[in-house]
Amino acid sequence: MAKKVAVLGAGSWGSVLASLLDENGSDVKLWSYNPQQVKELNEQHTNTKYIKNFTFSDSLVATNDLKEAIDGVDYILFVVPTQVTRSVAKQVAAILTERNQKVNIIHASKGIEEKTYLRLSQVLAQEIDAKNRNSISVLSGPSQAEDVVTHDITLVTVASDNAHAAEEIQGLFMNNYFRVYTSDDVIGVEIGAALKNIIALGAGALYGLGYKDNAKAALMTRGLAEISRLGTSFGANPLTFIGLSGVGDIIVTATSTNSRNWRAGNELGKGHSLDEVVKNMGMVIEGIATTRAAYELSKKRGVEMPITSAIYHVLYDGADIKETINQLMTREGRSEIE
Repeated sequence: MAKKVAVLGAGSWGSVLASLLDENGSDVKLWSYNPQQVKELNEQHTNTKYIKNFTFSDSLVATNDLKEAIDGVDYILFVVPTQVTRSVAKQVAAILTERNQKVNIIHASKGIEEKTYLRLSQVLAQEIDAKNRNSISVLSGPSQAEDVVTHDITLVTVASDNAHAAEEIQGLFMNNYFRVYTSDDVIGVEIGAALKNIIALGAGALYGLGYKDNAKAALMTRGLAEISRLGTSFGANPLTFIGLSGVGDIIVTATSTNSRNWRAGNELGKGHSLDEVVKNMGMVIEGIATTRAAYELSKKRGVEMPITSAIYHVLYDGADIKETINQLMTREGRSEIE
């Protein structure tokens, strides 16, 4: 019997994951708050703002009615922007409680909540009703939506404290082009997923400034070291950061022109203001809010994160990018491994 899945969020990643699950034989409802987007998905079977030159199966049904979307489902997949996850979760929790409905919760967004600095599984655990909060999983890894939709080979990780739930979700998503590994390191997978967007901003800025491959490799490597330091301070497994949701996600997000964080950084490197970049992108750039969250977390945890700090000062204090790079490069010498 086909599993019923509600995918909440019809951006590029949400709509592509909904298409994948539909292709795998699940009964999928794709939720969007935007009635015009729902109309386009149901009538033209396209989502042109987010996915170009692709037609979705007519078996994929979209709705802007949240109650309809999650009615009788086995799984709810959150793929909404990080900063609205809590508000959507509150609505979902109220519906589930009213119906006494049992579901498995998955999220595939990559970020840290502003102000609370919580990972998204923590946000969901605070809002989802008690019956369902013990089955929260995270799906993450190097997975550009534009590649998945064309069936390019993609490998990701599903992490959960519940091994059985992770294995079920692994089976839900797996096919001959989308391979899923399981993990019990929710902290590491979420930290890696969120903070790689900061490194992508930096990589784009370097490219915009005209720096070449050596600089990009340095940024990615030392950026990974920072991510690992912060993650392990919360109890993450250091090996997670050399896996798919760590170095894998950094590689794809910090090198691909499809990455909106890379594109935003590139525009900053070319001299555009942050306000201009955000306005012109027209889509959520998760790395901007995540930079502030990671910067504040690093101070709270006493973890040294010079690259993150530098990007924070560029974004929020208006620091000159070239001078900031010079300051990073002229710091006192030290050992690579500490």
